[in-house]
Amino acid sequence: MGKIANEELLQKLNDKFPGQVAQTGADFGLLTVETNKESINAVLSFLKADATLQFIFLTDLTAVHYPELEKPIGVVYHLHSLTTNTRIRIKVFLSLDDLHIPTASTIWDGANWMERETYDFFGVIFDGHPDLRRILNVDDMTVFPMRKEFPLEDPNRIDKKDYFFGR
Repeated sequence: MGKIANEELLQKLNDKFPGQVAQTGADFGLLTVETNKESINAVLSFLKADATLQFIFLTDLTAVHYPELEKPIGVVYHLHSLTTNTRIRIKVFLSLDDLHIPTASTIWDGANWMERETYDFFGVIFDGHPDLRRILNVDDMTVFPMRKEFPLEDPNRIDKKDYFFGR
């Protein structure tokens, strides 16, 4: 089988999920689509189970914090079809007051630890996850370190002033 064109892949998604999937980019040939949390598992299941698409490999599952957006947490899925050598990126944006999204570990077993890492660093709660707890940080940590909620440096620091370095 040959590589699936982005237009054909987008058309299949729009035919199956009318009005629920929108293209947001195709940087470097990688099709990026956005959907909502209500239909994410249906979209992922379709991409995996469709006989011509066969996106059987979940390459990555993570999140990104965009503090300037209305829905600042973007959950990002990267899928790869090994038979057609086609890749796709799917994004779902969540608001900070409702960080719940269905788990993908029912579709791919490998999503288990990726979802735990995303919870650990961004606070995204994957509903239905079999063991959602911190994986890299200490259990009693109360913040999520990858969120851009704190300034990078203390503005009151004086040890980095130019006059200390002869400038």
